Amino acid sequence: MVDSAQPQTALITGASAGIGKAFAHLFAQNGFDVVLVARRQDKLDELANDIKKTHGQLAYVIALDLGDPDAPQRIFDWCQQHHVQVDALVNNAGYALNCDFLDADWEEHRAFIQVMMTSVVHLTHLFSKGMKARGRGRIINLASIAAWAPQLKGNLYNAAKAFVLDFSQAIDLELKPHGVHCTAVCPGFTFSEFHDVMGNRKTVSRLPRFLWMTAEEVAQEGFDAVMEGKAVHVPGLVNQGVSQVMAMLPPRVKEFLSKQQKIM
Repeated sequence: MVDSAQPQTALITGASAGIGKAFAHLFAQNGFDVVLVARRQDKLDELANDIKKTHGQLAYVIALDLGDPDAPQRIFDWCQQHHVQVDALVNNAGYALNCDFLDADWEEHRAFIQVMMTSVVHLTHLFSKGMKARGRGRIINLASIAAWAPQLKGNLYNAAKAFVLDFSQAIDLELKPHGVHCTAVCPGFTFSEFHDVMGNRKTVSRLPRFLWMTAEEVAQEGFDAVMEGKAVHVPGLVNQGVSQVMAMLPPRVKEFLSKQQKIM
């Protein structure tokens, strides 16, 4: 039996900035305690204090690098040891490598795959079992409209987001009959630290303002989508139109467009 009086808790990865930080505030605003996961202890502590002060919810901090293969299990074990029941999981952590495939060493690619794909699957596998047993739960996986986009030369980012999109839909099909909803949220250009980390802030800043959304807008649409039980949601009307057009492009057209792209 589910204890309806028990407070609900959301676990958010990549919570220290951008969309993850916006999700943390949004879940807390809606009555969830939060477990904040990211690498930067100082940023997490600052966010936890802000959430406690602003929303009056409990905020736990786990400073870990999801590039470590042991990190998902350590996060799950921490929750078990501290009797924290996770009712909503937000797999938001992510980044991109700003170099050609062969210019990065294998450890960089391994860590990227671990963060962007393996940890998403591992955390979902660990926490969704309890959700299924309780008959309720919400999972948000951050994909991107890049899942439908022409490829960037030697870059794994689009492929990783395509994987997250397909994986999320598969999990939603399995878990929805048991009261657990999984949503792939697929934003486009978002005001956050992401492009500073990629090193392409100057390039993308030339794009028109109507192509951009704030992290708060993306989080709000993602939150609403998972609560409504949508398997896939693309935030923003412009992004919805762009993603639909890209999804319909023939392979030869995508290949041509790929050769023209230069985002880095």
